[in-house]
Amino acid sequence: MRVWFITGASRGFGALITQEALNAGDAVVATARNPKGLQEKFQNHSNLLTVALDVTDEASAHAAAEQAVKRFGRIDILLNNAGFGLLGAVEEATNDEIEKLYAANVFGLLKVTRAVLPHMRRQRSGHILNISSIGGYVSHAGWGVYCSTKFAVEGLTEALAAEVAPLGIKATVVEPGFFRTDFLDETSLSVSPSSIADYAETPVGAMRDFAASHNHQQPGDPARFAKAMITLAHSDNPPLRMPFGSDTVAAIEKKNASVAEELAAWRELAVSTDFPKGE
Repeated sequence: MRVWFITGASRGFGALITQEALNAGDAVVATARNPKGLQEKFQNHSNLLTVALDVTDEASAHAAAEQAVKRFGRIDILLNNAGFGLLGAVEEATNDEIEKLYAANVFGLLKVTRAVLPHMRRQRSGHILNISSIGGYVSHAGWGVYCSTKFAVEGLTEALAAEVAPLGIKATVVEPGFFRTDFLDETSLSVSPSSIADYAETPVGAMRDFAASHNHQQPGDPARFAKAMITLAHSDNPPLRMPFGSDTVAAIEKKNASVAEELAAWRELAVSTDFPKGE
C-alpha cells in the first residue's frame, strides 16, 4: 500500500486521482482549503485522511504533512496538483493577479514540497509528481503569465529530480494537455478584466474566443488521465517528464523541431562568442 499526499483534492484531477488511488488499494491524504464534505465524497474510505491545507501557508503545509505521517507513518507519493489558470495578455495582467497566481502555482508547490521532503529523506524513498501543463513546455499567447508559472514548475522539478535521486527519491513533472475538466470554468480560471482593445484582433483575442467556445469540449478524458496517473505513480522507473494527451505530444514535437531549426539557422552566431581555441 502506497500513501499519497494530494493537494487540491476536492475537485478536478485531484478528486479523480484520489478515487483511483483508493480503488487501487492505496491510502490517500486528501487536502483542500476547505476539506468539508471530502469524507462523504469518497464514502468515508478507511484509507482516507482529509486535511485542511492552504498551500500558500508554510505552517499549514508542515502541519498537514505531520498529520499524514502521524496517521499512515509515511508519505510515498506527493501530488502537487493545486493551482489555477489566468487568461490574458502579459500586459493586461495586474500585479495582484500575477502575485496570486505565483503564490499558488509556484510558491505553494514549493512550500508543500519542502514540508514533505524531510519525511521522504528519512524514508530514503518517495515520488514527487508536479502537475505542470502543455503550457509548461510550449507557451501560448493569452496564457503568458500562467505558462510562466508552469515553466517554473518544470525547471524546479528538473533540478529537484537530480538533487533527490541519490536519496532514493524520484520527481516527475506531469504535462497534461486540454482535458474536459472545469479548468476553463470561473472556479479554476481567472480572466484578466483589464482587457486592452489593441489585443482583440491578435492571437490573444483569438485565444479568449477559443477558451469561451471550447469549455467542456476538450479532447482529453479526465477519467483516463486519472488511471494513467496511478500507473505512473506505481512505476519503478518513472520519467522526468510525462506528457498526457495527443495535443501535448504534438505540441512538444512541433516545438522541438522549431527549436532545432532555429538553432541550426543561428548556430554560427551562437558559438561566435567563445574565446578562440588556445587562448
